[in-house]
Amino acid sequence: MKVFTYSEARQKLSTVLDLARSEEVVIKRRGGEMFTVLFKQVKQSSPFDVPGIKTSATTNDILDAIQDSRSRNTEPNNKPTKR
Repeated sequence: MKVFTYSEARQKLSTVLDLARSEEVVIKRRGGEMFTVLFKQVKQSSPFDVPGIKTSATTNDILDAIQDSRSRNTEPNNKPTKR
């Protein structure tokens, strides 16, 4: 653990942040208050990453549902739905 005074931390901010990657860094103010600097690693992910779902539907069940939905929207008395 490395301890910096507020003035030192302000002057050596880049060093403080680099050090925080590998160990605990504490900044101590004149009044006795102490603050810990923590490194937070950001997880790189795609906005298209979504959690999956578990279902017992088979590929054929899904294709049948799509075909059924499409056939209902194109019957003569029904206008295709717009989205």
